[in-house]
Amino acid sequence: MNINQIQDNIIYTQATGTLTKEDYEKLLPVLKLLLEKHEKIRWLFSMEDFTGWEPVALWKDLQFDIKHVNDFEKIAMVGEKEWQKWLTNIMKPFTPAEILFFEVADREAALKWIKE
Repeated sequence: MNINQIQDNIIYTQATGTLTKEDYEKLLPVLKLLLEKHEKIRWLFSMEDFTGWEPVALWKDLQFDIKHVNDFEKIAMVGEKEWQKWLTNIMKPFTPAEILFFEVADREAALKWIKE
């Protein structure tokens, strides 16, 4: 997983393959640091050639998401598969954050939206 802070409260991650426990050991401290500096964060989560999560990584993700459900302002999910779009829609009722799905070809639109 590649992790970059775009500006202030915006983080960009690019997931490929399968996310592992080690990926979350890198990601979670970055997210926590952003939350110490900003009331809410925005996340551009790109999934290219992404196959999912190892069970331990999924558990870490769910734990963080539950604890910080109100700490996200916007989440842009960029993907290429129907299940990724489905996942985006499943997330919506569980957070007050605005969540939109963008096709990979529309990554620039996702970046523009996350910055607005």
